[in-house]
Amino acid sequence: MKTVAIIDYGMGNLHSAKKAVEHVAPGITVLVTDDPARIREADRVILPGVGAIRDCMAEIRRLGIDTLVREVSQDRPFLGVCVGMQALMARSEENGGVDCIGLFPSQVRYFGENLTENGERLKVPHMGWNEVYQTIEHPLWHNIADGDRFYFVHSYYAEAAGNTEISGRSHYGVDLAATVARNNIFAAQFRPEKSARAGLQLLKNFTNWNGKS
Repeated sequence: MKTVAIIDYGMGNLHSAKKAVEHVAPGITVLVTDDPARIREADRVILPGVGAIRDCMAEIRRLGIDTLVREVSQDRPFLGVCVGMQALMARSEENGGVDCIGLFPSQVRYFGENLTENGERLKVPHMGWNEVYQTIEHPLWHNIADGDRFYFVHSYYAEAAGNTEISGRSHYGVDLAATVARNNIFAAQFRPEKSARAGLQLLKNFTNWNGKS
């Protein structure tokens, strides 16, 4: 039986993520765990995350999750979600600047206090539904329409400009990387488990993905 390990470092909506994966793949075993041995044994791994990146990275480093993520992300389907995606980047501006795990070279930027679009001020955080435009063909986009809407909650974003590993783009005052992908790694800024049909389809695609593009 296939297994998906959701890494528990105390900073993610673990219950909702677990229920969503179980819903789309009832024949799969879903583990919420911080046990390195069980994570290493899993066929697929998800790194979730909510909250401030400083707190997330502090726990990730305290538990050795950064080293573990670098290991298990090399040889199996790996999904980063929300702050879990930001943690995979090189560095975040949040909390005065925080070094992250560094699987991707992108910087994580703040939307700013005076974010505007067509002369109108936009609220930060970016909270709610937004279109995601697919920039590459990828197995995780199977049965998801280009421009489909996903649910976002974030004040910081991975840069889209110059990002050669962007796989989905959104716009909220600025262009942002909604998703990035490389080899067997895919990461999403939006919350798939809160994104209705499109989000559940992406999770289903992940449970069926062999890690190849």
